[in-house]
Amino acid sequence: MKLLHKLALALALAAIAFGTQAQNYPIKPIRLVCPFPPGGAVDIASRAVAHELQQVLGQPVTVDNRPGAGGNIGADAVAKSAPDGYTLLMTTSGIMAINPALYSRLPFDTVKDFAPVSVLVSLNNVLVVNPSVPAKSVKELIALAKAQPGKLTYASSGNGTSIHLSGELFKSMTGVDLLHIPYKGSSPAVTDLLGGQVNMMFDNIPSSLPHIRAGKLRALAVTGSKRSQLLPDVPTIAEAGVPGYDSYVWFGIVAPAGTPPEIIARLNAALVKIAATPAFRDRLSAQGYDVLSTTPEQMAISIRGEIAKWGKIVKTSGAHVD
Repeated sequence: MKLLHKLALALALAAIAFGTQAQNYPIKPIRLVCPFPPGGAVDIASRAVAHELQQVLGQPVTVDNRPGAGGNIGADAVAKSAPDGYTLLMTTSGIMAINPALYSRLPFDTVKDFAPVSVLVSLNNVLVVNPSVPAKSVKELIALAKAQPGKLTYASSGNGTSIHLSGELFKSMTGVDLLHIPYKGSSPAVTDLLGGQVNMMFDNIPSSLPHIRAGKLRALAVTGSKRSQLLPDVPTIAEAGVPGYDSYVWFGIVAPAGTPPEIIARLNAALVKIAATPAFRDRLSAQGYDVLSTTPEQMAISIRGEIAKWGKIVKTSGAHVD
């Protein structure tokens, strides 16, 4: 009985200490895991958010790049971290909704193992080709691909990313045979695209935009349902000859499951404040992002909706990663 009493007392004291820690959060540096390499669209957003979050919370916020496996390596690291609010993930709709359908085995459950905090940005992808590719429109690209089945290559930031699935959706809706070349992130994929090692890419706009403006990449179309304000003369893929095509991505913050509600609420309030800051909105809008914020509950609903949408697309496309 004495042992049980001591155990109960210890648990009660631990709960009180944990509750006090949650109320005083944060009291030490925070690590924001970016599951893709430096230089890509997710990394750009991660660093912008980390900078602002540091100002609002009054503690250092560092970005920890953990690339690989379509974002799964970084996501798994966060899923297995202590649920104390000091390790967060800049996740994507690709990680949360595409990967569960694409990968036969995931080391985490995107619904059960994470606590949603807020969606932060959304953006179109852009279909870009190396200037050596003799196609100046989507229709010309389709004709070229059909004349050379299996010859044209498209890069992605990894199996299961929105960049990959934008390509798979394009293949399934146009009937073309393109060879997928996965990389460990958008930045190395763009590097090879610039060098002509691959022919095309359905890249996130922020990482390709400087090269488009410099004339080093040719933009044929954007993947969303509306044109980008940064590329107003570039049509959507639907406008360019593939009716019904629509593919976009969002990025947002999640914490490990079990993170105290008080900490989730503190983080959400900070992110909502950041998203409303004109300097932050202008900075990211200038790079092709649409800035937004949600409640944790809204983010959870979005994740479930995206899982249903992309699960069907993955099945239809036949894309699969063992």
